[in-house]
Amino acid sequence: MDLTGLRVRPATHADYDAVVAFTADTWADRGGSDYIPHVYHDWIDGADKETLVADAGDELAAIAQVVELSAHEAWCQGMRVNPAYRGEGVSVLVNDALFEWARDRGAVVARNMVFSWNVRALAASRAAGFGPGTEFRWATPTPDAAAEPALAVASDPDAAWRFWTDSEARTHLRGLALSMDESWALQELTREALHRAADETAVFAVQDGGTRGMAFRVRDYEREDEDGEPRHWAEYGVGAWADTAAADALFAAITRDAAAVGADRTRVLVPETPRHVTDAAFVRAGVSEEPDFVLSADLTAR
Repeated sequence: MDLTGLRVRPATHADYDAVVAFTADTWADRGGSDYIPHVYHDWIDGADKETLVADAGDELAAIAQVVELSAHEAWCQGMRVNPAYRGEGVSVLVNDALFEWARDRGAVVARNMVFSWNVRALAASRAAGFGPGTEFRWATPTPDAAAEPALAVASDPDAAWRFWTDSEARTHLRGLALSMDESWALQELTREALHRAADETAVFAVQDGGTRGMAFRVRDYEREDEDGEPRHWAEYGVGAWADTAAADALFAAITRDAAAVGADRTRVLVPETPRHVTDAAFVRAGVSEEPDFVLSADLTAR
């Protein structure tokens, strides 16, 4: 297919119907639905992001977005390619434009997230210049107002930071945790972010002869489930712990916190390592069925 006629340009609100035409059934084969048609008009707005489409004239060939997360980090998301244009290099064309926007804003790294089962998207990400980064899984403990941690849990961002910096979790995740400003995005966790969480949401530092675990809440929000029922979610940026006793106390504190904000669902990012996943299972925190992959592109390389 000749792509010379494609024009990469900013997405507009008028593109909505054309975007829905090729995104509405993105994951129909897995019993899910794409979020883009439901959030499109709000999703494309914002000074800290750029949403681009590949315009083929009478239809759109692709859409994707890049978000500025920090002075040096960008997050790429929402890459969707019209089935009629798959395998033709459209994603590379659009990603190159996203990378250029991020470079112009001072970013030196761009990352994205791909479901581990999405082989087509993994291949497209590698072709576009993303390399292997890390992987994580979701722990999903049930909110419980009566939960009582067996160990002391303090709201101490400095203790949480101290534990995080030397943790196996930080090494595996390459320092990344959920962003407090952009849902479904990961960025480098900083001491300042933990202090912000202590002021705005919640921070947990498990104490047992020193700090033995940490976590923080990034947000809570309402969202409809696949049956159209409203659910209140509490989302935690990362969970890290030294042993199963610390994990048990940490998840007890998380479930109590989730109940306090009225949540009926939780999601806690945990490293995809045999120890962390089996620890979460052992303390009955619940874990998602499959991991997610984070990929990274060095924007200083051209």
